[in-house]
Amino acid sequence: MARTIRDTSLESRTARSRLKPRGKPYFRALEPGLHLGYRKSISGAGKWVARHYVGTQRYELETLATADDFSDADGVAVLSFVQAQTLARSRMVARAHAAVGKTAPITVADAVSAYLEFLENNRKSASFSRYAANAFILPQLGALEVQALTADRLRHWHVGLTRAAARVRTKKGQEQRFRLSADTEEHRRRRRSTANRILTVLKAALNRVWREGRVPADAAWRRVEPFEGVESARVRYLSLAEAQRLLNACGTAFRRLVRGALETGARYGELSRLTVADFNPDSGTIAILQSKGGKPRHVVLTAEGVEFFRSITAGRAGTEILFHKDNDTAWDRSHQKEPMKLANERARIEPPITFHGLRHSWASHAIMNGVPLIVVAKNLGHSDTRMVERHYGHLAPSYVADAIRAGAPRFGDGESNVRSLR
Repeated sequence: MARTIRDTSLESRTARSRLKPRGKPYFRALEPGLHLGYRKSISGAGKWVARHYVGTQRYELETLATADDFSDADGVAVLSFVQAQTLARSRMVARAHAAVGKTAPITVADAVSAYLEFLENNRKSASFSRYAANAFILPQLGALEVQALTADRLRHWHVGLTRAAARVRTKKGQEQRFRLSADTEEHRRRRRSTANRILTVLKAALNRVWREGRVPADAAWRRVEPFEGVESARVRYLSLAEAQRLLNACGTAFRRLVRGALETGARYGELSRLTVADFNPDSGTIAILQSKGGKPRHVVLTAEGVEFFRSITAGRAGTEILFHKDNDTAWDRSHQKEPMKLANERARIEPPITFHGLRHSWASHAIMNGVPLIVVAKNLGHSDTRMVERHYGHLAPSYVADAIRAGAPRFGDGESNVRSLR
């Protein structure tokens, strides 16, 4: 371990308070070619800087972090004199390795690229992670070295995501378009929820290079917390009557795809990759071999679901794509959006539901019919019940709901003579 350098004029906040503010830092030699400096500001906390000798009588200055002049040192954003020495030495080592081509400093872009490659090689969905990286992470953080990240810098970036306008799908090569949205509580909740998802992608990428020993610490991003209480969106699902109207409003090929989603709760991407052989009539299951989480699963069907899949697989080769369009081509990315929009209009579904809402519809009705949460979670492809409880737990029959409906006070029907038709 390197020897700690003592300096009575720099090692305490009281001693530093007696120094005169000036542009040139107060330096203390740590190693040959390395000095630790303290830049005293006229107001506010001072900054620790490192001075590296780069040869031919030249030096390079690098700002390390804020000094603990007012706030207690946290080892990341605010450093004591001893902590600043440790960081200055680690930066000197990183520069030396880079100079001889051994281990160049890892940038955020390097970490994100390695993480996306890992997702794709492990057959996990990388679509949102790649979108988040290209749109929100790399433009602002990509060039920064992971080792130089601070919690304050990451918090500022995270909060900034909530203030950015919602992006609209734009053709490649065209200027990015944005959606004008009312500044409502729901809009702010959605922006914070999206910011949390993007933060999760960044943390996953940084954690990966940290676990591999390519960066020395993970404290900077570990201390950045997500926004709380923003994941409680109201889940939109179809009533049974709405589901029937939607099916009746679909074209022939798209109706089969929608029915498949309602019978399985599977995602659009999972359905579009199914082959005829993935349906097992003996066990009454659909094999999802490629899922978002990277783990295969077998979706258990109802008796009606089994009969539906029997009807669309009869006499077909096992290698055929299970669901195809009217022109016999495959359902590709985003191909479901236009027919879904048209079906909503024809069926007069208000508010309109997305294709993913069909997955919510399967789960919601299963929960309301008393299917245990863990069973619903397994059919949907979740490893535990956390996601199911978050989105659908309020729909589950419970002792509390039964007790309230049985014993809570009743105040009559009110003055209105209007009755809903069932």
